[in-house]
Amino acid sequence: MVARKPRIVIIGAGMAGLTAANRLYTSAAGRDGLFELRVVEGGRRIGGRINSSEFGGDRIEIGATWIHGIDGSPVHRIAGEIGSLHSDRPWEWMDGFVEEEGRAVVEGGSQICPDIVDSVSTLFDSLMDYARGDTDTAAGGGRGLDFHRIAADAASAAASNLSVGSFLREGLNGYWDLAKDEDESRKSVEEAIFAMMENCQRNDTSACDLRTLDFNAEREYRMFRGEEITIAKGYLTVIESLASVLPPGVVQLDRKVRKIQWQAEGQSQALVENGISDSRPVKLHFSDGSVMTADHVIITVSLGVLKAGIGSDSGLFDPPLPFSKTDAISRLGYGVVNKLFLQVSNESKFPFLRMAFHRPDSGQRMQGIPWWIRRTASLTPIHKDSSVLLAWFAGKEALEIESLSDEEIVEGISATISGFLPKPINGKCNGEVGSGCGVKFSKLLKSKWGNDPLFLGSYSYVAVGSSGDDMDAMAEPLPKVDGEGCCSSASSPLKMLQILFAGEATHRTHYSTTHGAYFSGIREANRLLQHYQWAKKGLDDYN
Repeated sequence: MVARKPRIVIIGAGMAGLTAANRLYTSAAGRDGLFELRVVEGGRRIGGRINSSEFGGDRIEIGATWIHGIDGSPVHRIAGEIGSLHSDRPWEWMDGFVEEEGRAVVEGGSQICPDIVDSVSTLFDSLMDYARGDTDTAAGGGRGLDFHRIAADAASAAASNLSVGSFLREGLNGYWDLAKDEDESRKSVEEAIFAMMENCQRNDTSACDLRTLDFNAEREYRMFRGEEITIAKGYLTVIESLASVLPPGVVQLDRKVRKIQWQAEGQSQALVENGISDSRPVKLHFSDGSVMTADHVIITVSLGVLKAGIGSDSGLFDPPLPFSKTDAISRLGYGVVNKLFLQVSNESKFPFLRMAFHRPDSGQRMQGIPWWIRRTASLTPIHKDSSVLLAWFAGKEALEIESLSDEEIVEGISATISGFLPKPINGKCNGEVGSGCGVKFSKLLKSKWGNDPLFLGSYSYVAVGSSGDDMDAMAEPLPKVDGEGCCSSASSPLKMLQILFAGEATHRTHYSTTHGAYFSGIREANRLLQHYQWAKKGLDDYN
């Protein structure tokens, strides 16, 4: 009798899923054909939250954009190996992030003194460094103030509500307390700059409100050293490289999973596929009515999909996931970040505009600027010679632009530009866009990650009330195993590792990133290879 090959099915053809598939297929066991491998993707393309495209003659990223530090990054390594770090065609942020060359303008059109911008930016950066445990850089100061002391006092004052948002605001208040010569006009501008920095942090973390972002978890988060860069030939080339080794037919598109039927502890029943009894413990039901059985399923869907999937009316998991898993899924944060691209139709050069909005109770707020752009930090060309502008949105504002028409968005952006860029001197535009010159847009493109049922958001964060332990709980396979790596006596060892979990939200120190997703895919592939002793012990280089 010929032994049946184990069947491994990966749900999702994004970074985590295709990394796991690549690792499995290129292993010795994969090359020898010791198991069946399939990747099922609910959408009509590979890449997941990575989606490179073109707009206005430039290469852009609708989803993941940056390699966050090049030293040690597997994404940077792969992009270099396949020649994707250089291109003869223009691409998003090809000049790097040139924030220091930008023009910081307060609502109403006044350019902010660079010394004020630098002082508040240094304060903000010092506070974030302190939150991340980097107290050496947090020790710097401005205006003769000790920012390390300010940060330490802020952490103490915010202890009762230990969120990043409350810590940052306590730090700003401490800064004002020590700068006793502050007048209200300057404080108003400084607060607008500080809020602008907070809005950048909202984009980085996906937290709609920084008061929901856990302070203690910041010290566990790890960042690679080196510069942050974009991929010249597109992030998607990394995904395509991972998928290129897989034989035709392994990746199946437009295969949306409706239900994952698995055997919890104590259960043992044969599943049926095409009328034939199948002892494989997991059965996938697809939206088209088809089914597929598997010995192991690696689930790489987003945390947003998992949050929806554990709802009482979802039925995604049968039986439902255990409390330890659903509790972690519920507690962790998951937000929405969207990008808006607009092509300028006239030839005037648009500046790198950093926008400092007045607080809601300020009498200096300008009528006509819509609420959904008031927490956007910048509107800028995607490189110095580009006619394509980019703005980032997070939280409820990101969801709002998904529902707005193109006309409503252009009207709101135009009103905002009029409120920030001064009219040209003597009626001359001098090559730059101002409200007197006017700015017209020929087209726009926006991402819609929040309402896409395959993602329901952008990336995860550790919310107040959760911790890195929840990320670890997310990564635990089911059924649970005992200390010797075997299922409890009620279950057969053959039923181990039925469903495994990968994706950025399952990595304790690199969540929210593509390299975190990559590491998680390697981790789960190695878990299966070790389970069958297909790989040498100690494959933990990528954990």
